[in-house]
Amino acid sequence: ALELIDFKNALEQFQNLVEKMIIQKTKESSGLYAKDDDAIDYDKFHTTTRTLFGPAVKDQNIQAFFRKVFSNPDEKPEWPEIFGCFLGERDGMPSPSKESMVFHESQKQQITHSVVKRKDVIKGIVKVPLLHFTVTASQRGVLTVFSKQRKSFLSYSFYFHQDTAWITGCDFLPNLKYVVAVTESTVILWDYKSKEIQNNGFVIKPMRNCLLCVSTVTTSGHLAKDTILMGDDKGYVYLLTMTNDDFIMKQSKAEKESQFRFMDSESFDMPKRKLHDDWVVKIKYISALKRFASCSTDSISSFVLDDINRLEDNLPVKEFSVPKGVNAFTYCGKAKVIVTGG
Repeated sequence: ALELIDFKNALEQFQNLVEKMIIQKTKESSGLYAKDDDAIDYDKFHTTTRTLFGPAVKDQNIQAFFRKVFSNPDEKPEWPEIFGCFLGERDGMPSPSKESMVFHESQKQQITHSVVKRKDVIKGIVKVPLLHFTVTASQRGVLTVFSKQRKSFLSYSFYFHQDTAWITGCDFLPNLKYVVAVTESTVILWDYKSKEIQNNGFVIKPMRNCLLCVSTVTTSGHLAKDTILMGDDKGYVYLLTMTNDDFIMKQSKAEKESQFRFMDSESFDMPKRKLHDDWVVKIKYISALKRFASCSTDSISSFVLDDINRLEDNLPVKEFSVPKGVNAFTYCGKAKVIVTGG
């Protein structure tokens, strides 16, 4: 807390310094400025900035910031630029540093491999930090795992062919090591590790309502099972628990010319509860709070945040309403706040 207060004070003093520089340069341009002991030159700016932020700033960034202010005082630079963080590359500007004491920037790498065809779009993207890969799902049925190995990206794609149903979301099952995706009427489970072209996926069907979102419940409990949260277009939230045994005991024979083995949804104990009166747009298990959250375009039950056990009973849930509902939300652990977008 003290470090945060000190940084805010230092930042305020730095912004006051920049304001004085802009006023000075504006007066110089109009011929109204008389140089005195309070004049700010580069040496004074460098010394003051170094005193305020210490080794968190580099000489090249201080120089670039100073030059930018004096070359165009009408466009005030953003303060993150003093730490080497730029909103966009410009001619003559140094490249952003990979790491600084204030900001930690991940090194970006472009993936040139095309995972979707024309008229297809990515509907879900999930980062799996522990395994160093990213999962994507396209609307027309392409599931892809991008694995960062030896500083290069390897991709494994899986095409789910369907006549009418579109994929609406995806996630990763950390214990069972499966990719899960939902369509309008099915739940897809893909064994991305399988080397077989056929029979490397499972489909749970039929689902009575249209599934719109999916999320994995991440806990440090049982290593042989995973729990999945799903939301549909009728306001219901589902709870589906999968184990390794389910892939053996509940599978049906794959249909002809199909790469999937089917599971009957009726064979699963799948608790569900109506929490909203409209589409469940997004659902997420927030492990830091040990709560699940769901949002909807419903103006009354717009956002729900409660224990996962509420899906198996009829006790009241913690919720709040927003006019025209909530379309998105996220949780920040450092600030301990939830931000919603309507």
